[in-house]
Amino acid sequence: MKERDPKYNISHKKMPNYSQHEKFVLSKPYDKWYIILKSSKEIGSIYLTKENEIGIFIKKNMQKKGIGFNVLKTLMEKNPRKRYLANINPMNKKSIRFFKNNGFKLIQYTFELEIK
Repeated sequence: MKERDPKYNISHKKMPNYSQHEKFVLSKPYDKWYIILKSSKEIGSIYLTKENEIGIFIKKNMQKKGIGFNVLKTLMEKNPRKRYLANINPMNKKSIRFFKNNGFKLIQYTFELEIK
């Protein structure tokens, strides 16, 4: 999680601490959640929610090697659905390009009004 750039998050404003993240993981928030391994080393993760939303994270030094394409394809083959979604922060151009290049299309814009 340390490698993730918080400006690309859509679900939280700041990165959770270890305890918060552990609590989140133990709540089993996803339908499927896989750790991506390369030579027995963890290089990322991919998940599928109960609403068919896909999230993917791959360490920067492992990007642009076809790994994302392969794990996305495997996720969809192992978990067939009629429709998949990917909610992406509009500033995350790499992720937007990745999903477009893998056949996904833009279907909505979401706006937020935060009251403090």
